[in-house]
Amino acid sequence: MNTGHLHFRAATPADLDGLLALVQSAYRGEASRAGWTTEADLLDGQRTDLTDLQACLARADSMLLVAEVSGDVDPGPPGIVACAYIAPDDDDPTDAAQFGMFAVRPQLQGSGVGKAVMDEAERIVRDEWQLPTMRMSVIDVRAELIAFYQRRDYQRTGIHKPFPYGDERFGLPRRADLRFEILEKHLRPHTGVAGKQPVSSPAA
Repeated sequence: MNTGHLHFRAATPADLDGLLALVQSAYRGEASRAGWTTEADLLDGQRTDLTDLQACLARADSMLLVAEVSGDVDPGPPGIVACAYIAPDDDDPTDAAQFGMFAVRPQLQGSGVGKAVMDEAERIVRDEWQLPTMRMSVIDVRAELIAFYQRRDYQRTGIHKPFPYGDERFGLPRRADLRFEILEKHLRPHTGVAGKQPVSSPAA
């Protein structure tokens, strides 16, 4: 699709049911297999829930970013087509932000939508929040997904965190060797991009 037709904004409570369905469809169950971000071979169960999304929305210094289109989308109806969550890193809030809850409508994966969402999230963190670093946690056996982020200049840090086995809020693991690795990107100074529409944090 033409990513120039994407509109970015902060999510509202009215978006939460749709965002829950979007995130689930991008990662879990048979519907997720239409895209390449699926975790269906690694995890069953939920990817997130309304309580988690509500907590993201309620955190004043963060943003649940949505990308939507108002006209025809090929394939699929208009509306929200992607989302991401950005917040100051709990361990290093003055130097880095965390990137997560990244989901793109499965049928639109590979169309440039995901890259556009990442560009906007990085712009907000770099230019509006004035933070120099973006970090994310990725299941380390997901080689294809990590390679995608590496092409976006994210570096593997070798820092690992355990997967929360036994907490069904994060899904039902199909294997016993899951863990997260922290990826990190230094955000380059802003050089100016014509036509970009800024999105402000609720408490930037």
